[in-house]
Amino acid sequence: MTLRFGLALMNDFPPHVQAASRIGQMREQVRAARDAGIGSVWVLNHYLGNMPTLQPLPALAALAEHAGDMSLGTNMYILPLRHPVGLAEEYSTLDHLCGGRAIAGLGMGYRGNEFASFGVPMDERVSRYEESVTLMRELWADRPVTFEGTHFTVRDQRIGLPPVQAGGPPVWVGAGVHKTGARRAARLGDAWIVPPHAPLDKLVPILDLYRAERERLGRGAAQEIVVRRELVLDDDRERARAIGLAARGATSAKYSQFEAPDQTGSYRHLKGSADLAEVADTSYLFTDPESCVASLKELEANGITYVILRMQWYDLDQDRMLQTLETFRDRVLPHFT
Repeated sequence: MTLRFGLALMNDFPPHVQAASRIGQMREQVRAARDAGIGSVWVLNHYLGNMPTLQPLPALAALAEHAGDMSLGTNMYILPLRHPVGLAEEYSTLDHLCGGRAIAGLGMGYRGNEFASFGVPMDERVSRYEESVTLMRELWADRPVTFEGTHFTVRDQRIGLPPVQAGGPPVWVGAGVHKTGARRAARLGDAWIVPPHAPLDKLVPILDLYRAERERLGRGAAQEIVVRRELVLDDDRERARAIGLAARGATSAKYSQFEAPDQTGSYRHLKGSADLAEVADTSYLFTDPESCVASLKELEANGITYVILRMQWYDLDQDRMLQTLETFRDRVLPHFT
């Protein structure tokens, strides 16, 4: 299978930016990605943060008419903070608005202030997540549902708006590169979305475990194996690196004001500029087009089928983002068609 690509939009902005002023730019990016042949568009989810953030499902709805045949996905929706009945109906709504091309990218979340403010204990994240995925899938099957869980109960109810896609939007599980995350993704997801900070040498053995777990469960091959990557392209490789580190570093500095777990190393990019630079050099694509092609080919050779690229952070301007997208279209994408 030829490697395919999605675009992760910037939907969280510097504190001095009014998000409404960026809607036109987001739509321009979606149209440019659509015309370039990129297959999907993605937005993230946070609450009560220090960067104004457009919430993902309304934002995707506002972008749907500009996306053509692109899929629309969440990268990632913090599932344990929401009731699965409401969220199942909301994803079904998006599925109708985009003609059956919604993807439910679902993550666990990590910010304590979000969980405390929603009244959800952090130690219930896993059980709420797993119950929610199960219940949402049952509702999307468009039949009467009786569900008795630890957190959620539904008795003989049917979803009000069945999704366009039979069985509902695909569930792409966001999880870190560790055994627990891989097993959860294998058990619950149609695909696994790997964070952008995972170097290939650490990813490959966990991918083997992931595939083996799916086989053990009788689930067969995943719909996709997805890796996120940060991307800045320039003929001058050092200039691309400097631009990427500055813009991604500004976003990381804001994110780092919220506590992050340390157990997997997945959050090293939030710990300081030296750590960010090391992560960038081993995982990100702040580089020239030829090196980008080589890195992506390596991912492809190791079984990755889909890469979601983010090309803009914090105060990186629109023209610079579109320049990277144009370079990707003209000098990278032709190697994967």
